[in-house]
Amino acid sequence: MNSRDTTMEQYIISVSSSARDLAPVMLCLHDLLGRLPVTARSRDHPGVRIEGGKVIDEAYTGPVLEEVLAENATLRVRPPNGPYKGIPVVVAPVRGDDGRPIGAIGIVDVTGIFDLAGFMEQHADIRKQVCGEDPCPLPTESPAAKR
Repeated sequence: MNSRDTTMEQYIISVSSSARDLAPVMLCLHDLLGRLPVTARSRDHPGVRIEGGKVIDEAYTGPVLEEVLAENATLRVRPPNGPYKGIPVVVAPVRGDDGRPIGAIGIVDVTGIFDLAGFMEQHADIRKQVCGEDPCPLPTESPAAKR
């Protein structure tokens, strides 16, 4: 190996990381998550908001990112304001060796959009209305035959 091969690019996430420091890692995460919107910030500086494959804000912070940094806990909530107001998000702290938060990363929570228990309950009610107490129609029966 010659000397010019020994240089290595690196990204360090720290309490003072800037949006520029966070962007490459967050763009990768954005792609890995099927281009779901992602946000991140360090403890000391605003960070990035990424949507549609692009960094759309390089001075981003949000109420949930800030709350996660303050509480050092993962939150699954619907933000009360900001660009994701009312949309389910998951935000988790990035912790240092001592366990304290050095940053926070958030994503839109597509699983939070659906209330699975509520969906299953509605499905059971609909099935009961259509099928009655009997099992739903056999493939040879029409749904109208069970009404």
